[in-house]
Amino acid sequence: MDQPGPQRKTRQIDIGGIPVGGDAPVVVQSMCATRTMDIDATVAQTHQLARAGAGIVRIALDNEKEVAALKEIRAQTKGIVISVDLQENYKIADKVAPHVDKIRYNPGHLHHIEKARTIPQKVRWLVDVARDHNLAIRIGVNCGSVAPAFLAKFPDDQLKAIVESAAYHCDLMDEYGFNRFIVSLKDSDPAKVVEANRRFAQRRPDVPIHLGVTEAGLPPDGIIKTRIAFEKLLAQHIGETIRVSLTLPNERKHEEVVVGHQILADVAAGRFISVPDYGQGLNIISCPSCSRVENERFVELAQQVKELTAYAAQHRITIAVMGCRVNGPGETDDADLGLWCGPTTVNLKKKDRKLGNFSYDDVLPRLRQELDRLIEERADLINQ
Repeated sequence: MDQPGPQRKTRQIDIGGIPVGGDAPVVVQSMCATRTMDIDATVAQTHQLARAGAGIVRIALDNEKEVAALKEIRAQTKGIVISVDLQENYKIADKVAPHVDKIRYNPGHLHHIEKARTIPQKVRWLVDVARDHNLAIRIGVNCGSVAPAFLAKFPDDQLKAIVESAAYHCDLMDEYGFNRFIVSLKDSDPAKVVEANRRFAQRRPDVPIHLGVTEAGLPPDGIIKTRIAFEKLLAQHIGETIRVSLTLPNERKHEEVVVGHQILADVAAGRFISVPDYGQGLNIISCPSCSRVENERFVELAQQVKELTAYAAQHRITIAVMGCRVNGPGETDDADLGLWCGPTTVNLKKKDRKLGNFSYDDVLPRLRQELDRLIEERADLINQ
């Protein structure tokens, strides 16, 4: 296990009264899995996460219709620091700004709308909104939705594309005189999370980093993946705030926070796990249950996939189970087999090729067929 190196000390920023970076302790956060329009459930889960020790609670908004619900949620969660995920619709930032402490945008989603406006123009507007409302910003770069311009510029090095995209947006923040921002560079592969964040920390040692392994999956595997990445980075003093992303039913969502605090305590005490052969066999990726999930059966389906495919544990195959249209299409493209869950049907894919739409009940037998076929294909290649 990596031993702590020289102390890395970023600038400190304020998020709703909570200091992040500098000499401040690492902040654990989580995200509501309830539908934002369900005010009572979202309020209850916000309090649930805060009671478990979440310093920041994130809520996702997809459109302007949800702003009224957010306003009421904010009224019932006074004293809890709220971050909002703008998803693919950065244009609602000024509507949500009065009701939150931080906004998170994904650089890879800015090109989708208002194509006549440049990326710098869109970021400048977001900065102006944040400044006017005394908000912090998170620049959230995800492996499955890297900005096309950076993928085109670095076609053979996705990690470089991720780091350069984040660095470019930091440069825009600097140009606009805004320093209350934090950056995240996420992937479902712990090794890539470690390398991307190491590269970025070296590139911008002044910028606070939010750590996360996206689509870590079901416990206990999701916890192990997260620990592998977090332990290495935290031991190198990289990471000022963290989020553990697990596929969990709503009533257990607070376990993300509990696990996050346990990892911090273990790293501080020098307790590290050692899993030398981890990741050599079957790898099931599933996104954390969140408010973007369009059918609550997604969590149940992820568990069923894990049980159904247990017989293939020794095969180096990746199966991705995604719960929404935001992450589903892009983040199943690299998986050997992918299930992208919609409101009533599941899209089954093999790499980036769609195999068809199936009901939640019918997709499992078809997945078994495709998995058996894939195992046979690989066996044939070895025997040739």
